[in-house]
Amino acid sequence: MNILFVADPLEVFKTYKDTTFSMMREAQRRGHRIAACEPRHLTWRSGELVHAEVREITLTGGEEEWFEVRRSGLRPLKDFDAVLMRKDPPFDSEYFYATHLLQQAEREGARVFNRPSSLRDHPEKLAIMEFPQFVSPTLVTRSADEVRRFHEEHGEIILKPLDGMGGMGIFRVGPEGLNLGSIIETLNQHGATTIMVQRFVPEISQGDKRVLVIGGQVVPWCLARIPQGSEIRGNLAAGGKGVAQPISERDREIAETIGPLLHERGLLLIGLDVIGDCLTEINVTSPTCFQEITQQAGFDVPAMFVDALEEAVERDRTVV
Repeated sequence: MNILFVADPLEVFKTYKDTTFSMMREAQRRGHRIAACEPRHLTWRSGELVHAEVREITLTGGEEEWFEVRRSGLRPLKDFDAVLMRKDPPFDSEYFYATHLLQQAEREGARVFNRPSSLRDHPEKLAIMEFPQFVSPTLVTRSADEVRRFHEEHGEIILKPLDGMGGMGIFRVGPEGLNLGSIIETLNQHGATTIMVQRFVPEISQGDKRVLVIGGQVVPWCLARIPQGSEIRGNLAAGGKGVAQPISERDREIAETIGPLLHERGLLLIGLDVIGDCLTEINVTSPTCFQEITQQAGFDVPAMFVDALEEAVERDRTVV
């Protein structure tokens, strides 16, 4: 296959832990060709196809100079066997526009994973609303008064922006309510911005678990991201410690309910965040933790992903 990765700049990859890199490495190991671009390189002109300025690369196996550019140039996206949208959040206006360009490429015959329309339909914080049976008490609002009432009801809460990643902008407020007003003002900007509030789940001390579902199938190991020191956030980007562990029965129940359904909607890869028994987020833009699970548990997550990608591409070719 000839695979295009739409991602962040290659120069900023941390290859020792980057999931997109692990996908590239497994794809190259199987003999597939790799190219990369950024969302800003996508372009469309009336009467023409969606193109991108891409770099066709070879992985070197080195740590610093980890890729070599074979050639670069403008290419139609439909010329690739698979286009993988792997741009990290935030899901801002530019990300939104990129999904529309990718959807146009789909109309022209490109195979895009995850499906652009499904990326738009499943914002990572709000997608949990479809599955209230798995969610701890949660509020989505612009109203400061609603937030205060929620706090009075539940005592200890977590507040977070809807467009954050890596634990950015997450606040915990205890029963005493210290700084609640200031935090609300910071996050919702005096009612201009919608935020999410959730009842604090004390099992965070045991880790914020990333449960992966690939091609509708549950990866049997998860990565529990455990907060360190006085930190409440388990996110690896916020200093959490990642510990691979077998998924629990509750994790599997959640994943086997949500995973196949979202797979039918064109989401080849999703990452569920579970604290204790509660689903907190559904990650669809660029789910991570492949390398950590593979290194610690010995379960080859990149191989499972590329298997699913190959099957999806072959299935699409058969349908066409």
